[in-house]
Amino acid sequence: MKNRVQLIGHVGQEPEVKTVNNKKVANITLATNDFYKNEKGEKVEQTEWHRISAWGKTAEIIEKFVTKGKEIAIEGKLTHRSYDDKDGVKRYITEVLANEVLLLSK
Repeated sequence: MKNRVQLIGHVGQEPEVKTVNNKKVANITLATNDFYKNEKGEKVEQTEWHRISAWGKTAEIIEKFVTKGKEIAIEGKLTHRSYDDKDGVKRYITEVLANEVLLLSK
């Protein structure tokens, strides 16, 4: 199976864009919503937050057109990485490395 992720949701904050080794990288969070009915038959909304990273041309598109609250679709792959924080504690991150972005809201 191929590692492929597709998400449609709303951007949680303004994109964080920086240049690393002469290449742009954009980081955003994306909220996706799911609905289900609980035991009482009431509709319940569940929001999941996803970390998204994009490099190169995809990062440039995000920098130019994506803002907080905008509805977008992304396609990419799931990645895992770790780093040591300022206190020397190992931290783990799961994120989607986006290779395509579609702007959905007006």
